[in-house]
This record gives sequence, C-alpha cells and structure tokens, in this order.
Amino acid sequence: MVEPWLRGTLTEVDTVRRGVLHALELAREDVARWCGDLTAGQLEARPFGLPSVGFQMRHMVRSLDRLLTYAEGQQLNEAQLASMKSEMESQGRREDLFAEFERGIESAMQRVRAIAPTGYEEARGVGRKMLPTSVGGLLVHCADHTQRHVGQAVTTAKVVRQAERGTDSV
Repeated sequence: MVEPWLRGTLTEVDTVRRGVLHALELAREDVARWCGDLTAGQLEARPFGLPSVGFQMRHMVRSLDRLLTYAEGQQLNEAQLASMKSEMESQGRREDLFAEFERGIESAMQRVRAIAPTGYEEARGVGRKMLPTSVGGLLVHCADHTQRHVGQAVTTAKVVRQAERGTDSV
C-alpha cells in the first residue's frame, strides 16, 4: 500500500500541516496493521524490559495533546500532567486503549488543521522551563515524535509475537 504522503491527498492544506497529517495517518494505519490483533496481555507485555505497545500508543496520543497545547500557546493543565505520569500503566480493556488512540489521533488532526500557517514562526515555550521553539517546530516534532514511537510499537509487537512462538527470528 502506498504511504499517505504519496497518495496525493490533503492538497488543500499547506505542506507543513499536510506532512504532519500524513504522519498521523500513517501512525493510525501502522498501529492498526501491526498491533490491531494483539491481545490485551500482548499489548501490555514488556519483553526484555521494553516499554509496552500499550505505553507507546498512550504516549503517542497524550504527547500529541501536550505538544499541540504548547503550539496553541497554552501550558499543560493538571489532567494532562496526571495522564503523562500514568502512560506506563494499563488503563483497562484493549478496546479502551484503541479508542483512546483513535480519539487522540482524530483530535490531533483537527487541532493541526486549525493552526494557521501564518503563525509557524511564532515563538513558543515548552514545559516549566519554557524551552524555546516555534509553532512550526512543534508541528514538525508532532510528526517525527509520533513516527518514532510507532516504530517502537511495531518492533515491540513483533518481539511479543516471536517470544510467544519461542523463536528468535523477527
């Protein structure tokens, strides 16, 4: 299947936001393809001490929420800080995990679309230390950070499957 960025879609959106949206579409597709059939136990397994697939999924969407909050010129609220601290913990059924992931990706896509291209150079501060970046920098980081964690989720999913089969070839 052709990756989202090569499908000729989202041409109504400028290239920066289009790139972020395509990265989020690819994340959605890769998680569905490589992790969608995992059981609840497999999703939370930590082979070799690796972070679980469930952690990666929670981290992707919760990080997107935090990064986009900064891009929108706001600071994190208590609920966001609490959810960040609980990313390693399973929150229940696999259906709930996939629902949170889908809601988070969809919300992020709507928020990315709402950012005006004329504001990409606007300065933003990240975290309590207000580390310097820009709206455009945050958008680009949304794409690359999400893709990094998709890769980790896919790799962990493969390791979990192979460990259950008792083989060492991934």
